[in-house]
Amino acid sequence: MLEDTDERSDESDAVDAHGDEVATGGKQPTDNDAEDRPANGDAADSPVDGESNDNRPADDDREDEAVVETESSSMPSVPDTEPEASDVPEDVQKYARFTKMDGAQYERVNEFLRDRTYITAREWAIARLCSDFRTETGVEMTKIGENLPELVPFMTDTYTPQAVNQARSSFEEKVRTAGATFLYGAMCDFFTAEELDDVMYESTEVAKFLLEVEGVDLSVEDELEAEERISSVMRDVREASEQLREEDDA
Repeated sequence: MLEDTDERSDESDAVDAHGDEVATGGKQPTDNDAEDRPANGDAADSPVDGESNDNRPADDDREDEAVVETESSSMPSVPDTEPEASDVPEDVQKYARFTKMDGAQYERVNEFLRDRTYITAREWAIARLCSDFRTETGVEMTKIGENLPELVPFMTDTYTPQAVNQARSSFEEKVRTAGATFLYGAMCDFFTAEELDDVMYESTEVAKFLLEVEGVDLSVEDELEAEERISSVMRDVREASEQLREEDDA
């Protein structure tokens, strides 16, 4: 199980679009989703109207157990000294993502994501790195794992290539599962068109904030284009849903 070994004396704040604090203070975090997960009974996971949490997917728990097994058996420990600059690949030295998260602590980043998304801080960081370090022959997972602390400020230990691959796969699986859940909610006539618009607006704002934190420069034109694509897809979903319901009623 990964533990942060480098306590930071300086604190810095990363504030989301609504003024929420993301990344300061608190006990030194561990790169451990099981410990970072809110306990049953927290507001985000508390049952509503007599419903229980028994049906909540257990994928995260299985993922954590697999990561622990992988990391405890083969994960190298953090060196006592910083690596020499010459030992760090040039593209890693020039990597400029997540610079707005300098001073951030894993626990606070993970808490922020847990409140707004289905992914963990580890999965968020590694998914972005896998995208940026993709080559024609695949993803440079060894480079990502060995240089993780230099690439992402709130990650303070190295990863094996297997652990990197597992985090990437977990991210992909969660995106697909969340997408299916959302589309079902949109097509089953549970939400009104106005309510779906609200859901899409909130989701878009969170996604834009995460991209901005990563250092992605979104122009107004890019934002409008993305919102129009999403709106177009949602119109198609609503029309298809109405057509299916009409056929069932016929």
